[in-house]
Amino acid sequence: MGNWNSKEKNALELINIAGTLWLDKNVELVLLRRNIVDARYTEVLNHKEYAKKYLGLPLTIEVLLGLSKAISKLDIAPTRIDLARLCEEWLKDGKGDYDAFVTENLKDYGKEKRKIQPIDVVLFGFGRIGRLAARELIQQHGNGEQLRLRAIVTRGKNTDEEIKKRSSLLRKDSVHGKFRGVITEDFENKALIANGNVIHMIVSDDPTAIDYTAFGIKDALLIDNSGIFRDEEKLANHLKSKGIAKVLLTAPGKGSLPNIVYGVNHLSFNPDERKIFTAASCTTNAISPIIKVIADKLGIESGHVETVHSYTNDQNLLDNYHKSYRRGRSAPLNMVITETGAASAITKVMPSMSGKFTGNAVRVPTPDVSLAILNLNLSKEVDSIEEVNNIIREAATRGDLVEQIDYSTSRELVSTDCVGNSHASIVDSPATLISPNKKSIVLYVWYDNEYGYTRQVIRLAKYLGKVQRLTYY
Repeated sequence: MGNWNSKEKNALELINIAGTLWLDKNVELVLLRRNIVDARYTEVLNHKEYAKKYLGLPLTIEVLLGLSKAISKLDIAPTRIDLARLCEEWLKDGKGDYDAFVTENLKDYGKEKRKIQPIDVVLFGFGRIGRLAARELIQQHGNGEQLRLRAIVTRGKNTDEEIKKRSSLLRKDSVHGKFRGVITEDFENKALIANGNVIHMIVSDDPTAIDYTAFGIKDALLIDNSGIFRDEEKLANHLKSKGIAKVLLTAPGKGSLPNIVYGVNHLSFNPDERKIFTAASCTTNAISPIIKVIADKLGIESGHVETVHSYTNDQNLLDNYHKSYRRGRSAPLNMVITETGAASAITKVMPSMSGKFTGNAVRVPTPDVSLAILNLNLSKEVDSIEEVNNIIREAATRGDLVEQIDYSTSRELVSTDCVGNSHASIVDSPATLISPNKKSIVLYVWYDNEYGYTRQVIRLAKYLGKVQRLTYY
């Protein structure tokens, strides 16, 4: 027990160092993308055990603490540092002095390497994605060097009672739990104060009629999660308002608007060359990273995507009229076959997949987390399930898609285990199947269609705003 108490104290000290680095230097310490700054000490110890088993390395809390102390002595640029990877390198390097090792490994992360000019953000709409985006923007505020949430625009009225209701929905969520922070209402100034951030509550039905500069907001990125405007012409109305420089839609865009999946095709779009962007759909964000990995390694001749999707606000609680034939039936009581644009959206994200995919969806009586079943016909033969899984495991551990792909080895994984997972895709490796001809595989990909997707939106927003930190993964 004494040994365990010592580990708890080390975890607490690690959290304290991580918090100081986060607030003072915009340097974030994580463990295989899992949060340290806002975690409990037992959560940190659990993250350490996960990383230890996942990497197959003798990671200890003592080593992680030693490395974090060494990092705290450096004057480095805003960076997201995976302590698990750093520890892996330290073990390979033959251990040794923490300070010397960290100084050498982070020598290219000096403060002069990355300077960030923070940008203002406006949320247009305050539904499921809007509230999660607000939570995430507030919790990621840190020292304010990246995205700053300045205003939330809703329809209706801006009475004290309305502000109370909005505030309550932000504080508590039936799926995602309580907001881990402090929110107070400023009725006189029609604002919320969240973790010290002043967020103006604005009411308007007309996106062209708002003067954001009157609230001190300028050159802002507006994230439209209202679901009302989907084409370029209507979204361009936001740009007619004073103070808005760019628009990001949290849905598939119609017409010529491109679908952007951060990590897959975002580098194909220069933030300086256009003003309206779309973050595609939650399903497109979930399947595109996996399809890219498999296509790059094994080639894909054709495929089918079947989505088992949690119900959404678009459906009815009880049977009632709906413009779609089946979505009018009671969402909590029925599995509902419906259409999905994911198959066609893949082509927008990866033109090389044009004409190769079909897709369909089934809405099921769960409030969050969905499952994409990918049936892929390959260009190359694969010898075993292990070969396929190892390709995905490597992509989830190293490379450009580590924030997008999570790799699960659990044989007990169910949908509620994926609530709050920050990745776009969670590959259920024990469920992977391979056909007898060794040229067809089936992959099961979970995703938190609310939170995981919101994190993708935030990542894309940082790219568009040019406020990305360096990463050490």
